[in-house]
Amino acid sequence: MLKIGDFSKLSMISVRMLRHYDENGLLVPVEVDRFSGYRYYSEEQLGLAMRITALRDIGFGVTAIREMIERSGDTRYIETMYIARREELYREYSRAAAKLSAVTSALESLNAGNHLREENNMNYTVTEKTFPESYAATVRMTIPTYEHEGMIWSVLMSETAGMNIVPADPCLCSVVFHDGEFKETDVDIEARKTVIGKYPDTEHVKFRTIPAVTCATVIHKGSYAKIGEANAAVAKWVRENGYSFAGNMFNIYHVSPHETSDPDEFVTEVCYPITK
Repeated sequence: MLKIGDFSKLSMISVRMLRHYDENGLLVPVEVDRFSGYRYYSEEQLGLAMRITALRDIGFGVTAIREMIERSGDTRYIETMYIARREELYREYSRAAAKLSAVTSALESLNAGNHLREENNMNYTVTEKTFPESYAATVRMTIPTYEHEGMIWSVLMSETAGMNIVPADPCLCSVVFHDGEFKETDVDIEARKTVIGKYPDTEHVKFRTIPAVTCATVIHKGSYAKIGEANAAVAKWVRENGYSFAGNMFNIYHVSPHETSDPDEFVTEVCYPITK
């Protein structure tokens, strides 16, 4: 057996992190001395440690890693977890690429003598649309930031992977932002995927009826980082047409990281509930 310090060096995992994994049931010592509290690991656990490190480096958290290891024989579940993480990374990449583009444009503007000029290169057409009542698989969670939205889709896909769910036609995948304000952290969002038929709830996925709602909507094409321009177009339309905002806004993803890795190809329908 290996002392925790030796196991730490061999696995290249810090002692602090090994204790954290133990507390969360992820990598448990084969023996703990009941008098000294010293942890001992087996050489065979080095393989498990390497798998944990590989998943951590991809960006999975402790809970997700534990579930993936426990369900390692469930290929469909593992696939959905990887797909969800890939989509989350695509979103992060999209935002980072947009920021890089904005910095480049700012530098070009500065050199041209137009520092911090306002710029809106996309023409938006805002329309009033009523979405009929629908039935959907939903997951509502508080996530660290908007960039972590992939986490909630990962939960939805993983918990419904073996349920043979029939998607609605058209199948609308959307996210509702429940906070009523922009937040830097602890974002309350709800993922929805419209379906046909009735299914049992899971730990986090709740199947329920979504009421009809009338919205001011606009199609945004491209990176999520520039979606603020679409929001501004909606605000202008609402004011000019005598409407008021009436509820939490939501985005419908017509083309998302699930379909393409190119942020320029994303198609998002921005929806704001309205009333006269």
